[in-house]
Amino acid sequence: MNARALDTAAAATGTEHRPLTLALFALFVLITLGITVWAARQTRSATDFYAGGRGFSGLQNGLAISGDYMSAASFLGIAGAIALAGYDGFLYSIGFLVAWLVALLLIAEPLRNAGRYTMADVLAFRLRQRPVRTAAGISTIVVSVFYLLAQMVGAGSLVALLLGVEGEAAKSWTVVAVGALMVLYVTVGGMKGTTWVQIVKAVLLIAGAAVMTFLVLAKYDFDPSALLGAAAQASGKGAAFLAPGLKYGVSGTSRLDFVSLALALVLGTAGLPHILVRFYTVPSAKAARTSVFWAIGIIGVFYLMTLALGFGAAALVGPKLIKASNPAGNTAAPLLAQQLGGGPGSTGGAVLLAVVSAVAFATILAVVAGLTLASSASFAHDLWANVLRRGRAGEREEVRTAKLAAVVIGAVAIGLSIYAEKLNTAALVALAFAVAASANLPTLLYSLYWKRFSTAGAVSSIYAGLACSVLLVVFSPVVSGTPASLFPHADFHWFPLENPGLVSIPVGFLAGWLGTLLAGRGTDPAKYAELEVRSLTGIGAH
Repeated sequence: MNARALDTAAAATGTEHRPLTLALFALFVLITLGITVWAARQTRSATDFYAGGRGFSGLQNGLAISGDYMSAASFLGIAGAIALAGYDGFLYSIGFLVAWLVALLLIAEPLRNAGRYTMADVLAFRLRQRPVRTAAGISTIVVSVFYLLAQMVGAGSLVALLLGVEGEAAKSWTVVAVGALMVLYVTVGGMKGTTWVQIVKAVLLIAGAAVMTFLVLAKYDFDPSALLGAAAQASGKGAAFLAPGLKYGVSGTSRLDFVSLALALVLGTAGLPHILVRFYTVPSAKAARTSVFWAIGIIGVFYLMTLALGFGAAALVGPKLIKASNPAGNTAAPLLAQQLGGGPGSTGGAVLLAVVSAVAFATILAVVAGLTLASSASFAHDLWANVLRRGRAGEREEVRTAKLAAVVIGAVAIGLSIYAEKLNTAALVALAFAVAASANLPTLLYSLYWKRFSTAGAVSSIYAGLACSVLLVVFSPVVSGTPASLFPHADFHWFPLENPGLVSIPVGFLAGWLGTLLAGRGTDPAKYAELEVRSLTGIGAH
């Protein structure tokens, strides 16, 4: 493929094969809307809206977790990162997968037993309700908006490529349309609708990635060495493309950035609000553990396939054309699909491009729905019902507030994502992981496992971790100082790392410990004993 071929691809996609593209998109949207309407008829209470009636099996929830977790960062961002950075790009996949061990061993079962709808339920069990729910609610919304930003950026890049959309205004309207669908799924279907959309999406994504992996390997007679060699040659980097250090070994700063990224990815999953709420959708702690086992297996297989997708895109499409389509590499997987189907202008290429892009579109819609539901539920259940209304809000009022919050949070995510088009979706998600690992994870672990932990410690941990991570992101190269920054023509960065986890995660843990010690007193020992028994045995769990 050359530059002229890329133009031909856009033209072919935009004219001759556009009806096919639109038909596939419309089909998926209609199917998911049908699921959402069906789910709306089954949603009669706050438990149904927030937790899907706690009626999903371990396998179903494992598929839904996979659908929630394998986001645009996984399919679009990681494939692009591998295609442009080789071995170093695959480090995202490793970090995302290893992170599940932390969630499985430390969080899944105790959280399911000790909470009800949100992360704050666990904290409020033994700490003062209003301060910890306020802090946890704010943290949940901030993390969710960071993550939503990544998904919306991926949506804009994908649909712009597929429909031949040109111009900033047209891409912005594309993001608005995706956001509107996201809000519709949440406000109409609640957790039941969102879960079934995520299950369908997980199956489609695994199937689509498997087909592409098979076709890539078939090009090289199922010889991975031949594929890697071709990718290294096409990259222009030679053997360095397949070795560590191409991106993170350039300087001492880049090496520290890798350590920071690794910490954020490995520790962040166990603090992500939209993942944590999934443990409440199953009937027991055993089902929560089973769902994590299924999720690890499904996600692990998928991340192995991202190797073939990323290196296949490098070998068959080439880094220059990938960057020409999208500087961050977010369109590497769709461009690879087009090439595997027969190349630009071919019917097969257009069909495979449309199918894979529709699957990626499904990925984005499912993930943004889960994120919006988690953040709106936290606002309604924690901030509105238990802080502002002091427990006097009825279920119908709480659910109505959650739906209104979904609209507002969706609008904020849409507005911010319009300015973040040039950023890689995997990098954006890594920032969300860093915020979650800095603010949410320390508080959860302290609350579940430290007897002396106090309300002052919880509030200190959340606010310090949240403020530190967000502040460092604002003054990092992600926002200003480089051509790939959010504001490329400004330079006010002073923090050298792209990911703040190396600094902000220890700050979150330290603040929780220091706040507890300075407060001089912990919580009622009897309350902690009750929480410990409940979290480990499930006695009294919802």
